[in-house]
Amino acid sequence: MSSTLISHSSDLRRLRDDGYAVSIVGAHLLLSDVPYVTANRCVARGTLVSELTLAGQVTATPSDHVMRFIGEMPCHPDGTVLHEMVIDSQPQHIDAELTTNHTFSHKPAAGYPDYFAKMTTYAAILTSRAQAIDPAVSAQTYPPVTDDAGDSPLRYLDTASSRAGITAVTSKLAVPKVAIIGLGGTGSYVLDFLAKTPIREIHLFDNDIFLQHNAFRSPGAATLDELHAHPTKVDYHTTRYTAMHHEIIPHRTALDETTIDEIDGMAFVFVCIDDGPAKKIIMDRCEQRGIAFVDTGIGVDVIDDALSGIIRTTISRPNPDSRAAARSQISIGDTGDDAYHHGVQLAELNALNAALAVIAFKKTLGFYADLIPIDSTNYTLATNEIDNVGDHA
Repeated sequence: MSSTLISHSSDLRRLRDDGYAVSIVGAHLLLSDVPYVTANRCVARGTLVSELTLAGQVTATPSDHVMRFIGEMPCHPDGTVLHEMVIDSQPQHIDAELTTNHTFSHKPAAGYPDYFAKMTTYAAILTSRAQAIDPAVSAQTYPPVTDDAGDSPLRYLDTASSRAGITAVTSKLAVPKVAIIGLGGTGSYVLDFLAKTPIREIHLFDNDIFLQHNAFRSPGAATLDELHAHPTKVDYHTTRYTAMHHEIIPHRTALDETTIDEIDGMAFVFVCIDDGPAKKIIMDRCEQRGIAFVDTGIGVDVIDDALSGIIRTTISRPNPDSRAAARSQISIGDTGDDAYHHGVQLAELNALNAALAVIAFKKTLGFYADLIPIDSTNYTLATNEIDNVGDHA
């Protein structure tokens, strides 16, 4: 209830997104970690407590200007009591969970239009006194925010989207299932990007071991102990990303004719492998099941003592023109993608390849504008040029 009410009420959501530690206990709004000055001229932190007036599932205009406080007697920087604001210092037992120590009164001429104005006004009064002693203190502590509604695949709320005002747009990404096939450099960065979205389930397919060279082209930093343990790639990355997303599902298998049915029912597939025959099996299945997919490829060589090459991202949408265009760009020969299948891969190139793939995916869902749908994007290192191929919807 708490996070749902905060998310639905613009004033409470603004408090949360601006970094204040807000919570709801019973019918009261709490703003914690507010710095104030004690009688011995030390900076401490207390909690502001306000009644909470609701209109259904959102806040209404505050019914009064009174504020209660959990903490010691708040003072000026010289240790004298804030008599101009403190009107009572008798403990108030609000309910079994909540007892306050002091009551404040500070009423603007026009009152408080919402809870953002009310809570930040009182927080500013206390904080300004504390900053006279320690200029670095702030009530904006940006605490992590969990989702107590229990209906999100994310372990904590996406305050980046709400802070930017794009929550409705982000909700377009809440598709049921997405698969990442291949957890090498590009696939692991695809996971890094997708784990920050409300996709319900992210399925990982790879049967390889996470080795030392993989650590140099994957996001984050593997420990020596992790490398000594020789985890599979999917297990290593699942452990990493379940810290943020509930539904990272590992499949310790390579996809072939006997296992390809495991991608049935996916809303989208990321193909991040360089095995041409395996790609053909995956492409055939996606086309049969009407699944959109994106295929990635990196080809880098040493030329004149410098690295040069191409990064390719090809999307296949479930319509005949797009399917044909994608087929023309993706090699499925025995040696893999000949134009892109080389040994040199670097983290920034994998990350760029993954970013282009995820952008293509998000475009299919209407998250990003897509005025001219493109079948394949080729980025050339030496010239820093992007070549777009096709314009099929």
